[in-house]
Amino acid sequence: MNTVSTSTSLLKNKHAIIFGAGGAVGTAMAKEFAAQGAIVFLSGRTLNAVEQVAADIQKDGGIASAAEVDALDEQAVNAYLDLVAQEGGSIDILLNATGPQAKDYGNGTNTLELPFEQFLLPLSTLVPSQFITARAAARHMVRQRSGVILFVTAGLDMTKTPNVTAIGAAFGAMEALLRCLATDLGPMGVRVVGIRSGAMAETRTIQQGIERIVNTMGVSKAQVVSQFEQATLLKRLSTAADTARVAAFLASDGARTITGALVNASNGRVID
Repeated sequence: MNTVSTSTSLLKNKHAIIFGAGGAVGTAMAKEFAAQGAIVFLSGRTLNAVEQVAADIQKDGGIASAAEVDALDEQAVNAYLDLVAQEGGSIDILLNATGPQAKDYGNGTNTLELPFEQFLLPLSTLVPSQFITARAAARHMVRQRSGVILFVTAGLDMTKTPNVTAIGAAFGAMEALLRCLATDLGPMGVRVVGIRSGAMAETRTIQQGIERIVNTMGVSKAQVVSQFEQATLLKRLSTAADTARVAAFLASDGARTITGALVNASNGRVID
């Protein structure tokens, strides 16, 4: 993949910050944004992972840097964004792709048996992290009167998926946060948009879910994936790269009229 920007690139010379850039979604976002001409600033709690993503982008001709930042540490996030703004001159795009592991918040456990501590985990980590990073970026974007904050959720409450109470509630909170931010920041020229993604088989969450079903039901991975596919209207799963392409458009000037909205990119798993 050649990531050298061209005159037709959607994000030419935009400065994009991605938290959680070492995971499947963050990596795909970083590579797609760079391919579309953005200068990407990548961070994660483990530096080695994001350094590898940055190296891959640089190898393909893109511009990327890596840093170790805990997206739940407000002081560290603020300092990091201040540094990026100082070095780059602007913060144009913000995406936070961090989140706890599915096994830690009891994914697959029925609500009646879900420990309260596991229910709280995504609400006490994922949602505050999104608030911390979005607000830190918004402070810079408001001053420059432009910028895009991106969210990625899954709309699990709309898919009738059982045993996903903790993360489903957290995604619902994220979507409410998106609308509140869009309302507050819109008059200053800042857009806040989201993607309701489909199940992306290469992500850690879906891989853990597949393994759990294989172990409990005694079926093959191929059968589980087929079941996921059949639950969509298009009979296929999204990839992280698919979601990244949607995100790149939403972050571009071509989507300048879109804010306070969630784009359904679920292959028809959710019907709006």
